Amino acid sequence: VIAAMLVVFFLKNLFRYLALYFMAPVRNGIIYDLRKQIFEKYIDLPLSFYSTEKKGDLMNRMTSDVQEIEWSILNTIEAIFKAPLIIVGSLTFMILVSPQLTLFVLVLIVFTAFIIGGISKTLKRSSFEVQTRLGRISSILEETLGGLRIIKGFNAQKYQSEKLEKDNADYRNILTRLLWRRDLSSPLSEFLGIVVVSMLLWYGSALVFDKVLTPDLFFAFIFAFFQVIEPAKSFSSAYYNIQKGLAAVDRVDNLLNTPNPIVDLENPLTDISFEREIKFEKVSFQYDNADTAALDQIDITINKGEVVALVGSSGAGKSTFVDLLPRFFDVSSGSIRIDGNDIRSYTLYDLRSLFGIVSQEAILFNDTIKNNILFGAEATDEQIEEAARIANVSEFVNVMPDKYQSNIGDRGMKLSGGQRQRLTIARAVLRNPPIMILDEATSALDSESELLVQDALEKLMKNRTTVVIAHRLSTIRNADKIVVLDKGKIVEIGSHEQLMALNGEYNKFVEMQTFD
Repeated sequence: VIAAMLVVFFLKNLFRYLALYFMAPVRNGIIYDLRKQIFEKYIDLPLSFYSTEKKGDLMNRMTSDVQEIEWSILNTIEAIFKAPLIIVGSLTFMILVSPQLTLFVLVLIVFTAFIIGGISKTLKRSSFEVQTRLGRISSILEETLGGLRIIKGFNAQKYQSEKLEKDNADYRNILTRLLWRRDLSSPLSEFLGIVVVSMLLWYGSALVFDKVLTPDLFFAFIFAFFQVIEPAKSFSSAYYNIQKGLAAVDRVDNLLNTPNPIVDLENPLTDISFEREIKFEKVSFQYDNADTAALDQIDITINKGEVVALVGSSGAGKSTFVDLLPRFFDVSSGSIRIDGNDIRSYTLYDLRSLFGIVSQEAILFNDTIKNNILFGAEATDEQIEEAARIANVSEFVNVMPDKYQSNIGDRGMKLSGGQRQRLTIARAVLRNPPIMILDEATSALDSESELLVQDALEKLMKNRTTVVIAHRLSTIRNADKIVVLDKGKIVEIGSHEQLMALNGEYNKFVEMQTFD
């Protein structure tokens, strides 16, 4: 008997381990795929999506929401993986022993299930609110860490703390109520289980006294019933956990099903080149929920090799103009053509391979100087160093202990403003695109840095088609074509001399030296 018991327990634990062993890669594979899908969705979605979303909440979808799915659903599935076999086997035996008593027990179990379901039905909604509040907290934290210099400089620590306080308090209160409901599952299930057992003993004893059931079969029935209780309790806990995890599933599912309006055609053009011109034909664009158009009926031709400077006050449409070229947004009406072909007829990858972009804000990554210049491209060390030399990066890199392997910190914070700008120019130089989109930085630099940045920009623009949002008069004067925008319309176009002779809007900008 002892040997038999040892064999049974050994086999039980062996198969339990094997079940967990085979479930682990399945569970982790699901989480891996889910995180991968979310990340790829973030990269794929257009810029317009991010204008209405908070970064902290988006980060939570990939971290806490996925973790909630793992713990609330996948762990639960793993825990009850073997329960159905036990329940089916035990119920089969119970029906064979006494169908009447089995029906009585099943009615009691269904009744208790309705009670548990009624209490736990609000778990999904509460969990959704918890995840939403956590997303807001993450957003405030992300903003705070990114703006510490301003927060401290303006003595705004209390203001930021108060912003966090409301969402943090709401998170605490909602989570407390959620945990109260969740933690009620175990004692409630145990109490209802005792009630069911008591009713079973009462009704079963009556059947024994009435000689409908023999005592030995009744004891066998009770033994089989107790084999069902533990798996049934695991199903009860699973229901609570799954309700909690479904809120995270909904949040992730809503994200993954967000439509992307900027996609490739089914049969795009495959041979892309830029030999002649870029042409805007009656292009209009209006942002979602905006009252007026950002660009209105724009007609302009940019010939290959031209430097076109965009000038206008803030909100005139300059950034929108350049964002339409690589299809960060799609035109509301009209078309943009490269050598006669609508840019929407090319794949996004092929289209964007024509452009190099230097933004006003130096966007760098917590990596080495070399990897920030490469940024996914393939190049030899000699090509990297040549790009750095052209962009006047080598003069500060060569004095660093680790040279091009030096880490520049989060967003390049280990570098000065001018050094960061030159590094982004080196990245564009290495790519060597036929068309350059340039938004000149407006941040104040010391005279030496200003000259180095300006020199790097001039080298970058040389013999290249360039569309530049210009803030420096020297850049504007040297442009082949100056486009003056006002409220989304082109009000003047021509060279510096031609526009000065008109004595119009451009002349006012020159006199005031304001090219915002």
